[in-house]
Amino acid sequence: MKLSQFKLKISEDLIAAHPTQNRDESRLLVLNKNTGQIEHKVFKEIIDYFEEKDVLILNDTKVFPARLYGNKERTGAKIEVFLLRELNREQRLWDVLVDPARKIRIGNKLYFGKDDELVAEVIDNTTSRGRTLRFLFDGTHEEFKKTLFDMGETPLPRFINREVVPEDKERYQTIFAKHEGAVAVPAAGMHFSRELLKRLEIKGVEFAYLTLHMGMGSFRTVDVEDLTKHKMDSERMTISLETTEVINTHKELKSNIFACGTTTMRALETAVSTTGYVKPYDGWTNKFIFPPHDFTIANRMITNFHLSYSTLLMMVCAFGGYDKVINAYNVAIKEKYRFGTYGDAMLII
Repeated sequence: MKLSQFKLKISEDLIAAHPTQNRDESRLLVLNKNTGQIEHKVFKEIIDYFEEKDVLILNDTKVFPARLYGNKERTGAKIEVFLLRELNREQRLWDVLVDPARKIRIGNKLYFGKDDELVAEVIDNTTSRGRTLRFLFDGTHEEFKKTLFDMGETPLPRFINREVVPEDKERYQTIFAKHEGAVAVPAAGMHFSRELLKRLEIKGVEFAYLTLHMGMGSFRTVDVEDLTKHKMDSERMTISLETTEVINTHKELKSNIFACGTTTMRALETAVSTTGYVKPYDGWTNKFIFPPHDFTIANRMITNFHLSYSTLLMMVCAFGGYDKVINAYNVAIKEKYRFGTYGDAMLII
């Protein structure tokens, strides 16, 4: 497959700037990957596609307020710092992206907050935009994290072209978010309300949780036509023994296994054993899934509508079949479905 095969004509007005008023009332396009049949639903009707003893696998990562605005010492130049991950808890070291990067050099101090109450020093260059910062803070780690996150902003992706509002703090998060570490939300999971999860539980659906901390790599531009030459950024993931037992038991029972989101699917495909079952995992993944790919664990996929050329779109095409998924996307464009993180959902069965 070539990069140019993943171009879509998505007009800007179809990219959702805000979520639906109620989580489970976005639109849902259902695609049968065998027949190509398409149905149009409301998301909460997804319950009709579950049977007793089916499994829903969810990514319980939690997004933290990763975007900071500060000033450079002496010049006072405005700077944006995007927190990626904590490197060293004791030394307060963080891996970050800075913009504009050309103005920031090793040894520079950056100031954050109205009264410059937080100071960071640049101690290393990691990439053209990346830096390692040491935050200078005297209190406990908990006090430091609270100060840092109080100053941070919800890290909406750049294609949501508007100011961050207070409601984003809650809505740019799944209701089952638990383990902090992501800078981007697993968007498919945002459609589940407490009421819908309860109804699924009553129906006899089993839940399994894994954690994959989504980084900026999913939004990084693919700049090679030959997809085999694209390298994904590594992301931290964990799958517990308890989760593997739930999944593997139901795989034996031939139950339907629903992967909610591309992050969940990537984690499952990373942790597959040679015998075709999921094994416990605690580490990193840079797995890049694009057509053709044989999926081992999940036979159902819930996902959002992704943008042109994205690695997320490529994975969805791998699961649903390139021709059928691209046709479904063209139908979605014609029917004015909403695209992107705050957009509508798709179920592939």
